[in-house]
Amino acid sequence: MSFMTTMKRKAVLGAAAMGVALATMVPAVPAQAEEITVTHWGVLMYGAPYAVAIEKGYYKEQGLDITGVLTSKGGGTTMRNVMAAPMPYGEVALSAAVAAINQGLDVKIIHTGVRTAGEILWVTKPDSPVKTAKDLDGKKVAFTSPKSVTDMLLTMVKDKHGITVDGVSAGGIGGGLTMLEQGAVAAAPVMDPIWARVQNKYRMVFAVETELPTMVQTVGVTTSEFAAKNGDKLKKLIEARRKGVDFVYANPEETAKIMTKYYDIDEAVALQALKNLATIKYWSAGDFEYDGMNNLIKGLQIIGEVKGEVDWSKHADATFLK
Repeated sequence: MSFMTTMKRKAVLGAAAMGVALATMVPAVPAQAEEITVTHWGVLMYGAPYAVAIEKGYYKEQGLDITGVLTSKGGGTTMRNVMAAPMPYGEVALSAAVAAINQGLDVKIIHTGVRTAGEILWVTKPDSPVKTAKDLDGKKVAFTSPKSVTDMLLTMVKDKHGITVDGVSAGGIGGGLTMLEQGAVAAAPVMDPIWARVQNKYRMVFAVETELPTMVQTVGVTTSEFAAKNGDKLKKLIEARRKGVDFVYANPEETAKIMTKYYDIDEAVALQALKNLATIKYWSAGDFEYDGMNNLIKGLQIIGEVKGEVDWSKHADATFLK
């Protein structure tokens, strides 16, 4: 081999080695920081799997950089937040999603979120003569607001037992408990994590879990346009949440610690709420439960929020579920 040939070969090898070295020095393009939307984030327990997914790095494992969560007090506001967000994906009340669909908005339901309303219950004071739902016949009973989930559930329980109650709009869970303390109502609704905080102060009259069939509360939604262009990203978002759900069920103690970072909640209260909700399999891994979705629609029909059936084949898309 000639001297010139040897020198050329060394030059080529040296250049290749330098190219490899330079390549390793160039940082990978980071995932774009984005936010998701979760109804009642930081307040109610819908968001626990998302807090875990952020904290444990499940989104980063999927190549996503989820830096925060947009939220609202629920209903149509959360749905509008999703539609207007740079990344139109989030978990909202199924009732809000259906209302948006009926208004002609471009909504695609892509997974189940919270699969039951069973955590909602009505309570009374410990010394009250009211023991069961039937004992509420002829009495004043609080619900949060007209056309709300608690209004719907109270109506369904009342109809089930053939009793008459004087429903009173309390303006919220706190308002109902205040009315109960003042003797203005015989029972008031409560749910976790509030129930975990006050369950030693009140006595349960009835739980939706044992009174009514399973009703899906929340669902993951996006737009048809976003789904058509970002199917792989949606699969990753759902997978990260699923891992969060699995972790919540398997590790309630650590989940409680994580929640204190994202929620204004005491660790002991969070842990009790997580245990309460685990017993009713509150969080879904994502698969559609059409019976539970239809049961909610029946309830919405009772309070006049929905007319007719909902054709899930047009509005629910399981493509992104693994």
